[in-house]
Amino acid sequence: MPASMFKPSLRIALVGDFNSAVIAHQAIPQALDNAALEIGVIADYVWLPTPEVNSPEDLVGYDAVWCVPASPYQHDEGAFIAIRYARENGIPFLGTCGGFQYSIVEYARNVMGWKDAGHAETESEGRLVIAPLVCSLVEKSDVINLAPGSKIAAAYGREEIEEGYRCSYGISELFTQASGQQPLTATGWDNQGAIRAVELTDHPFFVGTLFQHERNALKGRPAPLVEAMLRAARE
Repeated sequence: MPASMFKPSLRIALVGDFNSAVIAHQAIPQALDNAALEIGVIADYVWLPTPEVNSPEDLVGYDAVWCVPASPYQHDEGAFIAIRYARENGIPFLGTCGGFQYSIVEYARNVMGWKDAGHAETESEGRLVIAPLVCSLVEKSDVINLAPGSKIAAAYGREEIEEGYRCSYGISELFTQASGQQPLTATGWDNQGAIRAVELTDHPFFVGTLFQHERNALKGRPAPLVEAMLRAARE
């Protein structure tokens, strides 16, 4: 009997609009396959275009949700539905780059009660919790300092990492100042103190990063947070 038959199979929803030209989209399947091999599971991943996510029922049956890079999405509400479903139902969630940004907007709207919370890339009015970065991080790498005891630090096994970005937007000072006592906690910062990663303290695994750690797979390196997501889904 093949060894694979003894491995648990995990269904992973990749929420976003697949584009073969996007480097992160090229990397994600490889990152998942590598992580699945490392922890002894089968990662059965399905790309869910945002126009196909119209209700929480569209996420039922998935063991984890990954809101992937390359925003704005074709159907923003589809991304918000997926993020909220994972957050409210304890489903392991990973948001990278655009997924990170949209998870901040979703949280501001549905937990903090900021119904006018928005993303500066697509909106000009309301409380813009995602704003243009002072310095663009398109195809740049930088050092990130991780909070001791955080899920992300545990995944990496250290408290200082260096990862790559492809983004021009990040968390605004408006959100930073208002979210100090929220369960959605900053757990990664650059050397200037700007937030680069967050996680929910009251959730089994809900992690968002502005950086695209999944792209490590294209260089033959592990993506620790992908492994951590699959471990959380397995458990």
